[in-house]
Amino acid sequence: MSSTAAQERFDFFNPNGERLAGLLESPESSRATALFAHCFTCSKTIGAATRIARALAARGIAVLRFDFTGLGNSEGDFANTNFSSNVADLIAAADELRRVGRPPDLLIGHSLGGAAVIAAAKSIPECRGVATVAAPSDPGHVGHLFRESMETIVEEGEALVDLDGRRFTITRQFIEDIAEKNLRHDLRELRRALLIFHSPIDEIVPVEHARHIFSAARHPKSFISLDQADHLITKPADSDYVAEVIAAWAGRYISGATE
Repeated sequence: MSSTAAQERFDFFNPNGERLAGLLESPESSRATALFAHCFTCSKTIGAATRIARALAARGIAVLRFDFTGLGNSEGDFANTNFSSNVADLIAAADELRRVGRPPDLLIGHSLGGAAVIAAAKSIPECRGVATVAAPSDPGHVGHLFRESMETIVEEGEALVDLDGRRFTITRQFIEDIAEKNLRHDLRELRRALLIFHSPIDEIVPVEHARHIFSAARHPKSFISLDQADHLITKPADSDYVAEVIAAWAGRYISGATE
């Protein structure tokens, strides 16, 4: 395991020319690069993203985590974003990593970010493996978070919704976008190794979603149960376990692996 890792700012532009804020964790000797997608309405600094990235860097895997458009320190208006724009942001991040000679070998996504990396993988040819953590099998599942405001969103075009103590504008186009996305085809055509993490007690995205993802995907695919973990992977021991398993699993697929 590497003893030290350097963190550097890694900004890039989305397809609309808006600057997205990223952080790249780089070990002294890197054997692979991973691209991390955070959970819905979260940011690159949420505990799970930070701890998983640093733990992977300690194991020789560089990790880029960034704020999706309109979130954290990234430019843009969240109200104008949707699942499709998240996928486009990931592809833009991969393009920038490729430009600097570090194309992503791995894609890792937490919650809705997990669904996004599944959808983005086909557009990132260097990707050898995809890992999801507490991911929904259907992007439309996030709609339950603002079910009480759905009528207003549909009739008036948008509504201000409280999500975990923060207020976001959710628009009709967001609802329409997630409603039309189906990951089944993306999973059938993934053609990358797939690693699925999910907690059997996840109250936000039930573990049945992991079963649907696993059933739709082709081999090689693996499922890891995160016993007693919550949806946001708030316990440091759980996030470190995720990183440890990803590092070992990835050794079978990434170039330069030593495990």
